[in-house]
Amino acid sequence: MPIRILAIDDHPILLEGLVAMLAAEPDLEVVGGAADAETGLELFRALLPDITLMDLQMPGMGGLKGVCALRTEHAAAKVIVLTTFRGDANAREAMAAGAAGYLLKSALRCELIGCIRKVHAGGRYVSPEVSADIAIHLGEETLTARERRILELLAEGLENKRIGTQLDISPETVKSHLTRIFEKLGARNRTEAIRIATRRGLLGQILP
Repeated sequence: MPIRILAIDDHPILLEGLVAMLAAEPDLEVVGGAADAETGLELFRALLPDITLMDLQMPGMGGLKGVCALRTEHAAAKVIVLTTFRGDANAREAMAAGAAGYLLKSALRCELIGCIRKVHAGGRYVSPEVSADIAIHLGEETLTARERRILELLAEGLENKRIGTQLDISPETVKSHLTRIFEKLGARNRTEAIRIATRRGLLGQILP
C-alpha cells in the first residue's frame, strides 16, 4: 500500500508541484489538498492520511496552530511542516506542537521524499540548516509569551506608552520587559531586537 499524503498549503503552484513530485514515486500517493488549516483538518477527518504536509504561514489559524489542533484531535497523526522560514524558534514550536518533520521549502526537491519515508517509519526529520540554527541557540533562555507580544507591538512601531496601554501595564514595566528581551536576544537596541527576532521566527503565531 502506498503512503497516503494530505498536502495543506495556500500556494496553488506549490501544491501542484508537490503532487507532481510525489506522483513520480510508486510508494507515495497524494490523496487530498487544502489551502488552509481549517479545511485541512476537515479533509484529515475524511481521508485519515498517513502523512500530512502542513505549510507554516497560512491564512486563518495558520500552520502552527493547525499542527497543534490536528495532533490534539488525532494523537497518532504524522505531520511534516513545510516553510520558507529557517528560524530556530519556528522549528522548536512546530516540533513541540507535535510535528515529526520540519522542512525548508528551498530543500523540498532534495529532502522531501526521504523525510516522508522516515516520518512514516516512525522517525523525525529536521532540515540540516534548521538543525544548525537550533544548536546555536540551544540552552539559551527563551522569551515568555508576554515578551514576544511586546516584541510584536514594538515591530508594529508602538512606543512604550502605547504598548503599556495595549497590555494594561505601565511604561516602566514595558521598559523592564524590553531590557530582559534585549538581554535574551543579545540585542543592543529596538531595531536590532526586531531584526534578530524576525530572523529567528520569534514574531508571529504564539501558541496558548
